Amino acid sequence: MSKEMVEALDALESEKGIKKEYVIESLEAALVAAYKRNYNQAQNVDVEFDAKKGNIHVYAVKEVVEDVVDDRLEVSLEDAQKKSKGYEIGDHIKDEVTPKDFGRIAAQTAKQVIMQRVREAERDIIYNEYSQYEHEIIQGTVERSDSRYVYITYGRIETVMPKSDQMPGETYNSRDRVRVFVTKVENATKGPQVFVSRTDPGLVKRLFEQEVPEIYDGTVEIVSIAREAGDRTKIAVKSDNPDVDPVGTCVGPKGARVQAVVDELNGENIDVVPYVDDPVDFIANALNPAEVIAVQFDERDPKQCIVIVPDYHLSLAIGKKGQNARLAAKLTGYKIDIKPESQVEFVDDNDQDVDINDVENGKIDIDKTRENAANADDAQNPAADDPDLDDEATDTTDSEN
Repeated sequence: MSKEMVEALDALESEKGIKKEYVIESLEAALVAAYKRNYNQAQNVDVEFDAKKGNIHVYAVKEVVEDVVDDRLEVSLEDAQKKSKGYEIGDHIKDEVTPKDFGRIAAQTAKQVIMQRVREAERDIIYNEYSQYEHEIIQGTVERSDSRYVYITYGRIETVMPKSDQMPGETYNSRDRVRVFVTKVENATKGPQVFVSRTDPGLVKRLFEQEVPEIYDGTVEIVSIAREAGDRTKIAVKSDNPDVDPVGTCVGPKGARVQAVVDELNGENIDVVPYVDDPVDFIANALNPAEVIAVQFDERDPKQCIVIVPDYHLSLAIGKKGQNARLAAKLTGYKIDIKPESQVEFVDDNDQDVDINDVENGKIDIDKTRENAANADDAQNPAADDPDLDDEATDTTDSEN
């Protein structure tokens, strides 16, 4: 070993960012194993590498004990104090045992270990560098593809896009530039593995953040996204600022903002709907563009509901192959059963049947859905709220009913 080794370690640190101390620590550990293996030694040894001159020293380490059981590992207090009166029981003595030909073995070992540690350190550096891109958008270059993956290079690493994450109808040709969403970064044994996607809903979210400053700064919040990649996406947005229209903000002037996202997704349809805390209204918004008459929740399963729509909006509410209903269910988190008004009798909160066709204009106001019980009580006992109502008026009401 010589100064050339020191210079090589300095070059690794400056060119690849691998700390010299890390390599030296690994080298010393490997040289301990090499010494024991090549010289058939079982004693404890330390190897010290001189980071300035490149010299290597091997030391046998023995513990100071009162009674020696194994002289390869222990030394008596009496013998230890012959070297120095300061030694006490439990101390460790180091004696240099560097073989004359150890330099050759050390050089061979160093080469193998350094290459291994360099690869590991590079993997860690790359992993730490690219793990920050997890759940973010990157733009890479298509390198090649096979039956399982599309390989996209980004910087010093090759990312992979599985079949399930490739957009239906899209082709990925060599040298194409493509924007992808990083779903996962793994520190695998063969090196960092970065998985990317064009179908993940996170891609839509990040694209809107790039196009809509109000989303990026938090003025408008994306509450949920439901996506069937390559075909249609529903996105629910809200704003705590009453002066901000979250839907209009995302759509942009003349639809410019949402159109930019649509263009990036090769024409995928995007519905931006307002999020509201009331699940009735939110479910109605999610089924846009269909009109919703009423929403009835299942008492046994609060996450399941029946949505009543006009007969002429049934196919619109369900959507092509059930897509609109599926996306609305994903967006809201409710299991939605859609029924036409002609086949449903509305049941209010007091289990009172109300024929939808008897309601004014043939519709039930969804804003009043939760007030049906109170309304029913008022209809049955109008005098309860009006103590001045005379007997004649009450008798008239009763006779009409």
